[in-house]
Amino acid sequence: MNELIAEFIGTFLLILLGNGVVANVVLKDTKGHNGGWIVISLGWGLAVFVGVTVAGPVSGAHINPAVTLGLAAAGKFAWARVLPFIAVQMAGAAAGALMVWLFYRHHFNRTENALSQLACFSTTPAIRKPLNNFLSEVTGTFVLVFVILYISGPTIALESQEVKLGLGTLGALPVALLVTAIGLSLGGTTGYAINPARDLGPRIMHTILPMEHKGSSDWNYSWIPVAGPITGALTGALLYLLHNLLFG
Repeated sequence: MNELIAEFIGTFLLILLGNGVVANVVLKDTKGHNGGWIVISLGWGLAVFVGVTVAGPVSGAHINPAVTLGLAAAGKFAWARVLPFIAVQMAGAAAGALMVWLFYRHHFNRTENALSQLACFSTTPAIRKPLNNFLSEVTGTFVLVFVILYISGPTIALESQEVKLGLGTLGALPVALLVTAIGLSLGGTTGYAINPARDLGPRIMHTILPMEHKGSSDWNYSWIPVAGPITGALTGALLYLLHNLLFG
């Protein structure tokens, strides 16, 4: 139960700060309006840092169903724990999106562009080409999971017992820098969901919440930021296992 609570809180903070930086940049009359892509990418990286810092010592800070599935496929996480983790990640993401809406509600009401409002909840492609969009999400999540599998915190030996140091089993700063790099390098095509909960939970909230000038929640696109990250995570896990098999 402690692990599930940690995953909920970590994912909540991830979406609150991640979608929060998007809202600050794209919504009308905010202090950060038109801050640009670097601000968004850096903000998401720091959101990951916060989420992993809080959840890491308790749950390992997956805060992403794709990471949970990738770790399970690589033999580093029990399959029996996958569904409960994913459920609380989805709930935490939805709660984070709700808080972003509450926090920026007056700016949502002043923003007439429906796509800008949607961007504060979920991802949309820069150029709508489903196959290419899918491959973008596969690639970004492959990089995320493959590198995470090689990240481990420092340890020391005390009386024949290994003790972990740092901010969590994944290491908060390395993962934050990794997500920032993915955003800056690979985020321009789809907005780099690389996390099914990050997209699906907030998209559900966009559908439910009342907003002036709200447009479509774009459910026709919604399968891509779910299926793409899952495919990329499993690909990363399989390549990790193959690499270990061949090279030890």
